[in-house]
Amino acid sequence: MGTSLFVLYGLLRLVQDVSIQLLVRSTRSLRLTDEGERFYEHCRQVMEAVTAAEASVGKRVKPSGLLRVNCPVSFGHFVIMPLMQSFLTRYPAIKVDLTMSDQFIDLVETGVDVAIRIGDVRDTALISKRIGITRRITVATNDYFQKAGEPQTPSDLIHHNCIVYTQLSTGNEWYFQRQTETIKVRVNGNFQANNSTAIREAVLAGIGIAISPVWLFGDMINTDKLKSILPDYEPTPLPIYAMYRRTRFTPVKVQCFIDFLNTEFQINPWVSDYGH
Repeated sequence: MGTSLFVLYGLLRLVQDVSIQLLVRSTRSLRLTDEGERFYEHCRQVMEAVTAAEASVGKRVKPSGLLRVNCPVSFGHFVIMPLMQSFLTRYPAIKVDLTMSDQFIDLVETGVDVAIRIGDVRDTALISKRIGITRRITVATNDYFQKAGEPQTPSDLIHHNCIVYTQLSTGNEWYFQRQTETIKVRVNGNFQANNSTAIREAVLAGIGIAISPVWLFGDMINTDKLKSILPDYEPTPLPIYAMYRRTRFTPVKVQCFIDFLNTEFQINPWVSDYGH
């Protein structure tokens, strides 16, 4: 019997001996109790530790198993998904379960192995690894600028209809960098949203001006449709982090995914952290 199977067998025997109820059965469902959830999490950590321990003593473990990943909606669509085929080809024994949400989630409660987060991270309960940076632009349609005029400095934005992404901690305070100077502007507008896909659609509809990640529009920038303005004033870039739970051993599947993204991001000018 392999080491991992031996441990699993021991855990199953332990379940039979535990006097606390771990499962709740009904005619239609079977779910874990609160005690069962905690017991499952400890068991999962034990299994991951065994796998990592085997690898650490020279018994090379092939990356495998279910990898639960969470990321923001638009970032998943425009950045993560174009890389997924390459990752799955490289690691055929890994199965990815991707969930996308612009809300921060509890990794332990949801069972997520690794979350990709954009912006400053202050969750000390998790390990964070910086894997890239989101460069941003000030952008609107050419039609909008023809009707409302084009701002020449950040302060001109107070006279324009600005589209606000409410998930940012800075809200309607937009920050720009010019050499060593940081400029703050409080903007206003008649539309805001907590989803970057909605921000993208609002910009494309000509509603107003937004500060958006470069990857949100990609090759559409500076075409007949869209124009990036204020080239001398760069919106403050946002770091990209891979977040995962604090355990004694990092699961091989998690490390492989993070290393893969880190490598791919370095050659992508929209998210490359090289030189920063």
